[in-house]
Amino acid sequence: MPENDIIVVLTHVPDQICAERIANALITAKLAACVNIGSACQSVYEWENKIEMQTEVPLHIKTKQHCYAKIEALILEMHPYELPDIIVLNVHGGLNRYLQWLNKQLSQ
Repeated sequence: MPENDIIVVLTHVPDQICAERIANALITAKLAACVNIGSACQSVYEWENKIEMQTEVPLHIKTKQHCYAKIEALILEMHPYELPDIIVLNVHGGLNRYLQWLNKQLSQ
């Protein structure tokens, strides 16, 4: 398996247009090898002592650890929420050829 500092960054945005803007910016800046834009889903959470239910679009950002700070900054700049959810998952394995491709995409 190639050197593995691969991570998946998860976030949710309010709509498809915002999702596409962030995904395109990440790919253009070579901060992500791939961004999956999921189908709209319902998020339920408490905010300012009130239960909220919002339709949101999930993003799965496949990248490397050294890109994270710039990804976080880009999301915070482009995201309309006061407090966007941004969560990092470490990747501990996967299809070797895919991981090699991901590494190559982010080393250019």
